[in-house]
Amino acid sequence: MSEAPPAGGAGRHRLLDLEIDLARRHVARGGTRLDVGGLSFDLLAFLLGCGTRVVSFDELIAAVWAPAVVNEETVTQRVKLLRQALGDDGRNPRYVRSVRGRGYQLCAPPQALADEVPPRRMRSRRVGALVALALATLAAAFATWRIASAPDAPAAAQDERLQRARYYAGIGQDDDNERAIALYEEVLREAPADTDARLGLAFAYGARVCLYNRGPDWSERALALAQDVIAEQPRNSLARAAAGYAHDCRGEIDAAIADYERAVALDPQARADSLASAANLYAAKGRLADALRADLRSQEGAMRPRFLDLQIARVLELLGFTAAAERRYERVFRLYPDNVFGNVDYPRCLFLQGRLAESSAALEQARQRPRHPDLALLEGELALLRGDRAAAGEAFERAAAMRPHDGRAALLAALHAPTPADAAWIATRVDELHASLDHGGEWPDGWLDVAVLELARGSSAAALDAVQRAVDAGYRDRAYLQTSALFRALAAEPRFAATLDAIGRAVARERDAVLAEGLPAGIADAK
Repeated sequence: MSEAPPAGGAGRHRLLDLEIDLARRHVARGGTRLDVGGLSFDLLAFLLGCGTRVVSFDELIAAVWAPAVVNEETVTQRVKLLRQALGDDGRNPRYVRSVRGRGYQLCAPPQALADEVPPRRMRSRRVGALVALALATLAAAFATWRIASAPDAPAAAQDERLQRARYYAGIGQDDDNERAIALYEEVLREAPADTDARLGLAFAYGARVCLYNRGPDWSERALALAQDVIAEQPRNSLARAAAGYAHDCRGEIDAAIADYERAVALDPQARADSLASAANLYAAKGRLADALRADLRSQEGAMRPRFLDLQIARVLELLGFTAAAERRYERVFRLYPDNVFGNVDYPRCLFLQGRLAESSAALEQARQRPRHPDLALLEGELALLRGDRAAAGEAFERAAAMRPHDGRAALLAALHAPTPADAAWIATRVDELHASLDHGGEWPDGWLDVAVLELARGSSAAALDAVQRAVDAGYRDRAYLQTSALFRALAAEPRFAATLDAIGRAVARERDAVLAEGLPAGIADAK
């Protein structure tokens, strides 16, 4: 029987004589840092989360390479590179061994080390792709930007390194994003005021946090870069978009909306990406009619944002146009199997309708495709509804290993581990969440994390308070609250029923506003 995965999420771990810091992405031996980065580090980090369990090729591909489609040879070569960086010998391995015909496993159980400083809380992500869609849009868009043509904006530097950096950044893979960062930083060492390089670096630093699971300090650096350009060029729309992206990655929803809206006002055609990102945040705050308007307007820009169909489907779903939303989800799921967000959204749509057998069947298909961590969260939710707590814990642990800085995944993994988190850990997490959420301006579903923790320590009243605060802040997914096993303990509470009714009334007002304006072609049949 293999060792249990190490506790500690995105902290520090020891593997024999190696010290591995997941938050800083450092590997050291005897105080000397080893050259382990990019996909090699991601591979090592995922193996750490699996303890000494044998991990199959398919699982490694889904966890480390998705959404890219690779084969077993790619995994083998990456393991070889990891071993070289660690000074490991494949014929007599110390750290990572090959299990013929099955995959790979660690040679010894890793041990969690105490963190010196608690990591800053990342914003929570609920099951589904709503939170990530517009961020992925911006992260891809910065590869082909044009600086706003304001009179005070200097001409972009014609540097081959910047062209290569944009190319690498647009590929959408961790290693390539790191190559882009290296080139941007090289340009800035020679020309510290170069606008293109500063904004490119701002987006790439933001992508480290939002897409590639680095620590939140990188979004702070991204914000500083963007704000420096804004101070010099107040009418630079891309700088505003970069600032919005940085705020978004930090979970500062109100500040992100303000910067996205300013970016759109400065250059409506070029900033369809920012408009889609603002729409995503409008939906998070319960402004569903505004979200749908902005989504539809963003289709008219110079560049159609990626994943816009899924984002529109999500707003339709929240508005109660369930059939129209399902058709959009199903079409993406059927036609675009490499779309990791679509692979989550369609089974999740079925899950929210209570069609659990169909959701499980779709999820089984999605397991054969490039995976997103939210897919593992959905697996865990379905396992809880089946009453299989052990399978749920394993799924939540996989999600946490794939995205170490995701607060929701780490929380659920800790609560459903074979030895669940104790009362002291829960109390600390509740205090941290309150410290982050009490001032407002962050993601409303962060209060659902508080509710889950309060239920874990037996306080239904505090859990109900937290759910109500989520709704007051704009949370509108009534179907999730009704379906998820995480909130089943509240089902008989009159206050919970009243909160669900409040969501229904708020959604009805938004739906009426949409219907009063007239639905565009392709949506009108959803009435």
